[in-house]
Amino acid sequence: MGKVKTKLVKRAARELLEKYPDLFKRDFNYNKQVVSKLTITSSKKLRNQIAGYITHLLAVSAKREKRVELPEVPSESGA
Repeated sequence: MGKVKTKLVKRAARELLEKYPDLFKRDFNYNKQVVSKLTITSSKKLRNQIAGYITHLLAVSAKREKRVELPEVPSESGA
């Protein structure tokens, strides 16, 4: 199991995704560089946590979109 992210990390990640949705990808190292350019973080650990949470959010949203795009398969139950 992973560690719980703080409110600071979640808020910063969501704000960056709202302001710059086209800049981020599902690649952690790329997101790390973008976060480094867009923010002034006090430590590498905080920058990495924000970039990791952004990567996580993008992966979750892509998974949801994929699930929505799949057509419904009718069940062939005998009832």
